Amino acid sequence: MAEPQIVPTAPAAKKKAAIGWFSFTCCEDNTGLFAEILNANYDTWKTLVDIKYCRQLRTKNDYHNLDVAFVEGAISGKEEIEFLKDIRLNAKFVVAVGSCACNGLPSASRNDLKPDQIDYRQRFHMCHFDYTKDVHPIGDYIIVDDKVKGCPMNANMFIAAVMKYLKLMGLV
Repeated sequence: MAEPQIVPTAPAAKKKAAIGWFSFTCCEDNTGLFAEILNANYDTWKTLVDIKYCRQLRTKNDYHNLDVAFVEGAISGKEEIEFLKDIRLNAKFVVAVGSCACNGLPSASRNDLKPDQIDYRQRFHMCHFDYTKDVHPIGDYIIVDDKVKGCPMNANMFIAAVMKYLKLMGLV
């Protein structure tokens, strides 16, 4: 009878926080700031964070089974509403990032336009694309666990939010 062989196993990989960065209707100033914050914190975060979804940084994205979803931008279309709800179902925590996500403005300023203030180009886009009548912050459609306010977001508040969730998950 042959002796059983001992097969070496690889050391268990340290768990990382699976995060996603999502951008809806906004100027995407928070995305630019997010990239700068990543540059400054890369050495610390590379062992703690796995960015599974960020269209600006990755070609292959997956928003399933996220620990934290960071969402910038207001919601202005039916497809955005459905995608936002799907993000919420696939993330343990959702953080609204920036003014548009937190309170809708400035993107929601079109909600206050009078009919005579809307020109033919705006009417064309409203009729031919997937826009809703009004623009809303993300909290009108899903439960938001946290907010990082500002336009652009407050960088120190964002870093504090990241650290808060890393601590909650026992990673720091």
